[in-house]
Amino acid sequence: MHLAIESLPAQGEPEQLVLLLHGVGSSGASMAALAQALRHEFPQAALLAPDAPEAFDGGGAGRQWFSVAGIDETNRPERVAEALPALWSWVRAEQRRLGVPAPATAIAGFSQGAILALETAAQCDGLAGRVLAFSGRFARLPAQAPRLTTLHLFHGATDAVIDAAHARRAFETLAGLNGDATLDIAEGLGHVLHPALVDRAIFRLRHHIPARTWAEALGSAPPGARADDEPLH
Repeated sequence: MHLAIESLPAQGEPEQLVLLLHGVGSSGASMAALAQALRHEFPQAALLAPDAPEAFDGGGAGRQWFSVAGIDETNRPERVAEALPALWSWVRAEQRRLGVPAPATAIAGFSQGAILALETAAQCDGLAGRVLAFSGRFARLPAQAPRLTTLHLFHGATDAVIDAAHARRAFETLAGLNGDATLDIAEGLGHVLHPALVDRAIFRLRHHIPARTWAEALGSAPPGARADDEPLH
């Protein structure tokens, strides 16, 4: 995949890897504001934003991870599943290239990119330590929660493209499965990667201790244990 953004530490090797997945009909360059905010907070992170591999169905220069022509609840899971293997191969290749392990990798996606990020957590648990899903949804609600990936959900309350109800249901489902997840819904925001949500994402990255970290520190921990005190890695 073509890299629209590749931002590496000014000095030294990367300590974290953050992969930014854009929405349908857009490009990796649209994730620049998020990349800049993360660069300020995590100077030793490698930040990569690729262009999706397919040309956008709607024409123009935009890209897409999977087609949305005629998409519905029945065919969405299959289309997402077809897009995932290539994404996973790319993630692993970048981890090897930059020398960053999976637990120190985060996948952040907006809209269609968030759908891929969430499904990656559900179907390839542990490929990344964190998933940040902005204005996204699961293609199909998971039957079991990831154990090696923490999920952070961010949504605008008035999103008319992907209803915030999807984020609420995802959070409730993950909580019921003893998963490790957080949810932030911003009143008055629609389908947009807004600075207010970016600020919450940085807060979660800096202050949320994943349940698996508690388990490792304590020897055991109640399923789904959460706290808010850890940086990205």
